[in-house]
Amino acid sequence: MGDGYLDRPIGELTSSEHAKSIVGDSMRVVAVEKDDARLTQIMKVQIKVQAGMTGFQVEPEHYDGETMGVPTEWIRNERFVMSDLLAIVVRGESMEPALFEGDVIVVNTADKTLVDGTVYAVNYEGEVVVKRMVRDAGMWWLTSDNSDQRKYHRKSCKGAECIVIGKVVRKESTHI
Repeated sequence: MGDGYLDRPIGELTSSEHAKSIVGDSMRVVAVEKDDARLTQIMKVQIKVQAGMTGFQVEPEHYDGETMGVPTEWIRNERFVMSDLLAIVVRGESMEPALFEGDVIVVNTADKTLVDGTVYAVNYEGEVVVKRMVRDAGMWWLTSDNSDQRKYHRKSCKGAECIVIGKVVRKESTHI
């Protein structure tokens, strides 16, 4: 590796230096600015729902316009439409160890097709919940990943009491 190797952006590295910067499945961290074209900013929002309400409303999070930057290439590769994506902060412990309090998730509101074992944001009796949908005995159930099933028991998902907002398609976490 040459002098100043770690001080230069990846775009300024030779191909052999770039190859050496990748170790196994790891790659060195590159800091980017919010307006960098490699990132698309998704506004963090709070989802507002009411029992029986088929839609939902969004309000900016209390972060005063804070956004979550996701790779623009990822959005393009997954063929997502920006206006269909929402970033929300996870509340509670019911989805641990998959999702922790404070994790930020991206919800694709265009994808409401239920898939067994997949995580969704749901309007459940007027409350926004993030749960794994499981098909059992011919019914859909909202389940938690937390092992304390007495506290976080499954709930049936049917009719106007359980309206899918969208599929969770990405998470950002500080938990390892």
